[in-house]
Amino acid sequence: MGWWRPPQHGCYCVNTDGSVSLSMQSSPAGGVVRDESSRFLGGFTMNLGGGSITRAELMGMFHGLRCVWLGVHKLKLHIDSRTALELVEMAMQFHPHYQLVLQIQRMLERGWEVWMGHIFKEGNVVVDFLASTGHLKPLDIHLVLSP
Repeated sequence: MGWWRPPQHGCYCVNTDGSVSLSMQSSPAGGVVRDESSRFLGGFTMNLGGGSITRAELMGMFHGLRCVWLGVHKLKLHIDSRTALELVEMAMQFHPHYQLVLQIQRMLERGWEVWMGHIFKEGNVVVDFLASTGHLKPLDIHLVLSP
């Protein structure tokens, strides 16, 4: 994938990202939902407390899928973490985040078409910014309704 491009007609796009700040001891995640004409439909940011970057990336994927599940039938899910993508594709049973990966896989198996792909961090700047704002938020998910 590489850079963000609008999806084909009838498809939506969710970009997610995770972040970690050792100095702030927080690991937020965020996501943005756009339609086929690149229009911003909504987003989220969340502070997960502490944790690893992989957990933050996976939580971003999970909540990004949850945000669009009702009403979306075709979806492109872009993430800038190859590690998180590989974990979801391979589901290593003894990985510390296996249960979260399993939840993501179950969401992917629902009655919809989901294409997952890697995007470079430079092509994911809006979501990178949104995720980083989670460092300053209370522990919870916060919806973003306008850009």
